[in-house]
Order: sequence, then C-alpha cells, then structure tokens
Amino acid sequence: MMHSTRLRKSRGSTSSCESGLEGDKDRATDIIGTEGNRVTFRRERDSMGTIEVPEDVHWGAQTQRSLANFEIGEERMPPPLIHAYGLIKQAAARVNERLTDLSAEKTKWIMRAAEEVARGDLDAHFPLRVWQTGSGTQSNMNCNEVVAHRANELAGLDPEDANAIHPNDDVNRSQSTNDTFPTAMHLSVALAIRDELEPALDDLCSTLDRKRAEYAEVSKIGRTHLQDATPLTLGQEIGGWLGQIRVARRALEGCVPLLYELAAGGTAVGTGMNSPQGFDVAIAASLAEKTGLPLVSAPDKFAALAGHEAISAVSGALSTLAGALFKIAGDVALLASGPRCGLGEITIPANEPGSSIMPGKVNPTQAEALIMVCLRVFGNHTTVGLAASQGRFELNVCKPVIAHCTLQSIRLLGDAARSFDRHCVSGLEPDREVLDDMVERSLMLVTALAPHIGYEAASKIAGHAHRERISLKEAALSLELVSETDFDRWVRAEDMLGPLPAEND
Repeated sequence: MMHSTRLRKSRGSTSSCESGLEGDKDRATDIIGTEGNRVTFRRERDSMGTIEVPEDVHWGAQTQRSLANFEIGEERMPPPLIHAYGLIKQAAARVNERLTDLSAEKTKWIMRAAEEVARGDLDAHFPLRVWQTGSGTQSNMNCNEVVAHRANELAGLDPEDANAIHPNDDVNRSQSTNDTFPTAMHLSVALAIRDELEPALDDLCSTLDRKRAEYAEVSKIGRTHLQDATPLTLGQEIGGWLGQIRVARRALEGCVPLLYELAAGGTAVGTGMNSPQGFDVAIAASLAEKTGLPLVSAPDKFAALAGHEAISAVSGALSTLAGALFKIAGDVALLASGPRCGLGEITIPANEPGSSIMPGKVNPTQAEALIMVCLRVFGNHTTVGLAASQGRFELNVCKPVIAHCTLQSIRLLGDAARSFDRHCVSGLEPDREVLDDMVERSLMLVTALAPHIGYEAASKIAGHAHRERISLKEAALSLELVSETDFDRWVRAEDMLGPLPAEND
C-alpha cells in the first residue's frame, strides 16, 4: 500500500531512501516536483520496501525504481501507448465492477482517473524509458500507480485508508502486464493509423489526384534506367505515384484487422488465471464501444502474448508505404533539379533559403525530409522484425521497442506525408517550356518509327542523330530511311501516349 509521509529535502541531500536510488531523485524531480532549489518528497512502499518519490507526482514506488534502474537513453514510452493504457484501465474497471467485487465507488474514481490518462492530461507523470523490462512491466505499474494515486486524490482518500484504491488489487485487477501491454500495443497502433496516418495519406492522395487531372495533357519525356525513354504526360507520371501509394495502403489495410484481436484476459501466460470468466470478451467489447474500432478478444491468447506477428506485419506494410514515398520524393527532387543546370521539368515551392553561402539557392527540402523519414521507417521495421522474433516460451520480451518503433514510424509517416503535401506537392507545377524542349530533343521518339521501318533501321537513325548531334528528322532524311512526309506523320509525341490504335479504326 502506498504511504503518504511527507519529507522536505534539499536536492542532492542524503536521506533514508534505499541505497542506489538516491541519485535518481534529481532526474525525477527534473520532470516534476521542483520548488525553487528544494524538493518535497513523500515515502512510497511496495513489496521491496520504501522509497522516496517527489511529492508532486502521481507515480509510486515501482515507477521510481524503474527511473533509477533503467537510466538508458532519452526515449520515453510513447504517449499513444500510455493513452491506450488509460483506455484499458478504464474498460477493466467497468468490467470488473460487473464481473468481480470491485465496488461501484472505486470503479467510478478509477474510470475518472483513467480517462485523464487516456486524454493525455497526465502525460508528465509517465517518465519511464523505452529501454526497460521486455514485458513493459514498469510501464504497466506506472499506469496502475498514476491511476490509483489520482483516483484517491479525486475521491479525497488517504492512500493509507483501508478502502483506498490500490494500484495492484484494484487498478490492475484481472490483468497482467503480459496481456495488457500487447493490448495497449495493438490499440495504440490501430488508433494511430486511423487517426493520424490515414487522414494525412487521404490529403496527399487527394492532392496527387488533382495534379494528375490538371496535367493530364502536359507531355514530357519518360525515363527508364535514368535514360531517355518514350513520352508520357506529367499527369500519367503523377498518377503512377498515386498508384504506388494506393497499393501500399491496400497492403496496410490488409494488416490492420490483425490488430483488432486483443490479448486482454490472457493474464500472465495466456490461461486467463485470476480473471473472471468472460472478462476477455467483455473488455474487448468495452474498448470497441469506446474507440469505434471492431475489437475482439484474441482467439489464441498464448500466441497473443508470445508473438507479435500482427504488428510485425503492420510494420512491414509501413515499410512498403515508406518505399513508395521514398521513390516519389526522389522523383520530385530530380525533376525539380536545377533550376538551370538540372532537369528543371517541374517547379516546387521555395519555402526557405537553401544555402548559407550561395545566395538565392532553393533546395527540395520537403523531399529530403520525407526521404529521411522513410529511411528511419526502414530501420524501424528491421528492429521490429527482429524484436518480434524474440518470443521465449510464453512471452515475447521485446515489447517496448516494438511499440516504440512502430508508433514512431506511423507518426513520422503521417507528419511527413502531411508536410510533403502542404509544402511541396500542392505547389508543384510543370515548366512547360523545358518539357517541350526535352520532348523535341529526345532520341527515343524514334521508337514510333520501328513499326514502320523496323527496329534495326530505327536504331541506325537514333545512333546517327546522337553521334552527329543532329535531330532525329535530320538523321532520318540524311540516311534516306524515311521521307519527310512520313516522318512528320509517324513521329508525333502526342500520339505516343498510349497503345497503337486497332488496325480497323
């Protein structure tokens, strides 16, 4: 049970706090709990003894121990996962009231405190790092402690009261970290895709579709192997980008339903021990009602705890999406290269100065930012794939890093897609003069002659034009392989944008 003894200590002073934990008080109070150059502490107690915790925080002893024992890196547990945990604790309280002897009064206060967690109101009270136990136990207890402390505060209860809300006995009732953490993983990833990534992709696709239609008649030269190829329209090229994103989105949509199966109710090893009959189905239904997602209880809790194939598949789809966006960003940067010594076929918005030394320089910064995001997503998927393979008997023990990487990929892709849309694609325009000139000078228009004079003769014309630095028409006439009338009739870029007409047309 939590203990509420108040202490007042100078920062860095010696106290009766357990050995090895005193040095972490400064780091904890840098997050919350400063009062000038002095910090107020309270004593908290858990199964391992007592420990001092900053007075102004809602977390308790186990969170404080984790702060001391896992001072690794700077990456804190992602807020979407914490918010999902708030939803889970709220749903669990509702179901426990119905299926166990959790009182209506405790349920009310737990649900109110958990709602604050779910809304993000208490984010500052979740200081733990990603790099902790592989099950996420400390983060589950962080949530249990915060909800219990805040619920007692709302109810006006002293934590030492016999009827006070307890983090384990009440907030964590019918649950284990081993089933709630994967539930939070699935829930947070599904919500992030629905609420953050999908709207950003909708907007980007809408802009690309508009540009595709707007430039449907603007001819340009195609390129394969970075070499000149036959013509197409800028609208067709942009439509190809749109098509790539749509394929990637279909792959993602195919994986997301796997996230709707929740591990909650499996408790420690998948058997459901210490949870009442029907808890698993009821909590999934409660979360479905709250979120609007078609959530169900996982049919195999053992698989849900020991493996993370669902999130690994989603991460793979995110990597596929990143591959499409990477290609699009690279195309935009190359097509906008110049403005005078590159391709310069399109112009993109000049958002900021591009150089500290070269006046007037403008760079494709949105494309570069998107490319870097995609590289991060590729790396995240490698981590997720490896981490998802680390199941040991009844539990995967790399859950926090799987959640961190997957949620980061979703956040980055959503933000970058939105930025690329607003600050680059929406202002993309063709340089029609450059496009017309490149089409006119391209040697690959000779492809239109092949059906009439054969591949070998057409190749001779192209080679002669290239060596002599003359036009295709000049080469064709000088080699006497095509008449001027036939050349003008057959070599028309606007007629090379689709299949040949049927012979009877």
